Amino acid sequence: MARAITDPERISELLERGVEQVYPSRELLTKKLMSGDRIRLYCGFDPSATSLHIGNAISLKKLGEFQKLGHEVIFLIGDFTGMIGDPTDKSAARKQLTRAEVLHNAKNYKKQASAYLNFSGQNAAKIKYNSRWNDKLKFADLIKLASNFTVQYMIQRDMFQERLKEERPIYLHEFFYPLTQGYDSVAMDVDMEVGGNDQMFNMMCGRDLLKALKGKEKFVLTMKLLADETGKKMGKSEGNVINLDETPDNMYGIVMSWPDGILSSAFELCTNLELKEVKKIQADIKSGQANPRDLKMRLALEITKINHGEAKAQAAQEHFIKTVQNKEMPDEIPTYHAKANQMNVLDLLVASKLTASKGEAKRLIEQSGIKMKTQTTDFEVINSPSLEINLQTEIILQRGKRQFVKVIK
Repeated sequence: MARAITDPERISELLERGVEQVYPSRELLTKKLMSGDRIRLYCGFDPSATSLHIGNAISLKKLGEFQKLGHEVIFLIGDFTGMIGDPTDKSAARKQLTRAEVLHNAKNYKKQASAYLNFSGQNAAKIKYNSRWNDKLKFADLIKLASNFTVQYMIQRDMFQERLKEERPIYLHEFFYPLTQGYDSVAMDVDMEVGGNDQMFNMMCGRDLLKALKGKEKFVLTMKLLADETGKKMGKSEGNVINLDETPDNMYGIVMSWPDGILSSAFELCTNLELKEVKKIQADIKSGQANPRDLKMRLALEITKINHGEAKAQAAQEHFIKTVQNKEMPDEIPTYHAKANQMNVLDLLVASKLTASKGEAKRLIEQSGIKMKTQTTDFEVINSPSLEINLQTEIILQRGKRQFVKVIK
């Protein structure tokens, strides 16, 4: 069996960059990696949406670093756990998904993960689905697994404590989530699990279960979360989370919309710049010597380059400079051919694919995020969701600063 690379500097950076905690200890993991023995490690991704996002990419990137040192990496798709729903940080139970829904959501996960992991060659990353073993568990098996945990152990989680205080329900199936995720470690007989710091409880359940059932220690490596200097995490509610299936232009533009306070964290967690350069950038940010706009453009270029390649990242930067900084219209914009002479603005935004739903369209209009240009007027903000638009002459709709669609009859 081939040996893993034991370069002390690379191992030191591997366990420093972006890493929050290592269990049982960083020293023991360092010793294991320096031995040259290959370890088997994984990270699981529940298909709760059709795309992985930038937070997932942080763990994928760390898996890729281990793969480059010669270790065995597993990209686990939680098609079983995804049907339960991870209760982590949730004030209410997640909506349960069907097997068909989770498999549909995961359809492009390998393609998206390929920007971070190598799925071919001598040390190819493996793809596994946790339904393979969890579907085979019988009710008696589940009872036996559950006997390794107490209700007190499960109920100690912060979000469960909050629900108890607020007299909101905690469903029994939510306790099964860390149990089944923990069983993944047993079924794959892994040496280590990687995940965000918010997944520590679930990963430690796997560590406890592996030790109880196989007498084997499992390393747990938790990653820092993408957050600003106050600790505020990137979130979907802020509308600035990047899905990995975003177009290059959108990916670049969303990074440019990030708050300045997240730059230090993002350069460490989301780029392939050398750690030495990252630390210099962080020092410049702290001292106030850095220009946030210039740094953000550098960050946007680096993130887009990882996911779409150098050429498309450069093109996205040029597009941003032209359409946002210089406020010019892009040379090419998509066209929607309307069938009616007149349409409600909400229907038109959805039909032209400028928004995904009427709810999103209405919210954007209320936030003055939609503009319209006609043959006789320049871009003007649309203020009413009940507006009926005449489509007998060409119009151009604009969403935010970067998205346009031409509507013709």
